[in-house]
Amino acid sequence: MGRSHRPIFLRSTNSAERAEVRDQNNPIITIKWGVGDMAKSLGPVKRKFTPWTDPNAVPFIRFENVTKRFGDFVAVDNLTLDIYEKEFFSLLGPSGCGKTTLMRMLAGFEEPTQGRILLQGKDISGVPPYKRPTNMMFQSYALFPHMTVARNVAFGLEQDNLPRAEIDARVEEMLSLVKLKEFSRRKPSQLSGGQRQRVALARSLAKRPKVLLLDEPLGALDRKLREETQFELMDIQHTLGLTFLIVTHDQEEAMTVSDRIAVMDKGIIMQVATPAEIYEAPNSRYVADFIGDINIFEGTVLSNDALAGQSGIVKLDLDGLTVAVEQDCAAVAGAKVAFAVRPEKVRISLDVPAATSVNVAHGEVLDIGYLGDFSLFLVKLEDGRILRAAQANVSRLVDRPITFGDVVWLTWPADAGLVLTS
Repeated sequence: MGRSHRPIFLRSTNSAERAEVRDQNNPIITIKWGVGDMAKSLGPVKRKFTPWTDPNAVPFIRFENVTKRFGDFVAVDNLTLDIYEKEFFSLLGPSGCGKTTLMRMLAGFEEPTQGRILLQGKDISGVPPYKRPTNMMFQSYALFPHMTVARNVAFGLEQDNLPRAEIDARVEEMLSLVKLKEFSRRKPSQLSGGQRQRVALARSLAKRPKVLLLDEPLGALDRKLREETQFELMDIQHTLGLTFLIVTHDQEEAMTVSDRIAVMDKGIIMQVATPAEIYEAPNSRYVADFIGDINIFEGTVLSNDALAGQSGIVKLDLDGLTVAVEQDCAAVAGAKVAFAVRPEKVRISLDVPAATSVNVAHGEVLDIGYLGDFSLFLVKLEDGRILRAAQANVSRLVDRPITFGDVVWLTWPADAGLVLTS
């Protein structure tokens, strides 16, 4: 079963045409596109910025076969990763997966045991942190409590011996950017948590680094303020045209701010893709289960009528439950695979569906989570397995609401699920 946190909703597409997205770290991911000339994407497109799809684009940052060991422990394991200029890139994974170590090596606080880190094509191994065109914003913010907001922002510029007039102009520019101009004379103790976060951001940006590194920057904020700040970070990054690299274990945060996400586990990259691709087209059980909420059942391929390079219908037997999946899948009959479907793709009803033998299950409502904008139903199937279904609460009043103990029917279209072979 998928994790029980709040599902991340992105619009999927039902279409007859497809395209293939290739990534050097991952196998081919099949993505659905629109019919005819009206191309559609997996989820909303935040901006027309996809340098990673250009074979001639030169990476701004490149981790090349990087390994980092601490004694016998391998924190980063022979990792290769490209990040492009002006990209908002996230390293996402559980604690101990190596994401912070990777960022610290880019910042210069750690050195690779093996491999190279290139910035604008130059190997920066051995270059001390203060000589790198990077700046790091820490989770603790690390503000000087005895200094005013303006002095905190100016500190790095003063260390570089910039002219006073230039320092003052830069401080004013940064405080205006983070909307704290009127708080310039206050001390950090006189600010809210969100305001202190903005001061730390302004100080990190004041030296105009080529790369801003953000280590769990919003972890200390409450949920609503964190959501607001995520969009402010995106606006600032677009305005300044800088490259942002953020480390986070918060999936919603990574999905919101990122152009692309690298999902990590045990020092390796499991998948690199856009948020929508990570969510709608995970390349493994691990990524599917880690991102959002999902139903995952193990099964066996009954048949696969997909032609080479084209979508087809893959039929699966999930211990008595027959499933049809529209997918370009190389799995052959008899292969052991997993079937995954997001709860919001599963339709739940009190009514018996039209006669069909596939993609239909029924069971008893075991539990209901009401989250305002949608409700999450845990349905116990006849064999005891639990299948989750999410239903948007589009109306305030419902004539016959589904409740505990109801026998319900669950259905989903063939293009809603995925066959996972790894």
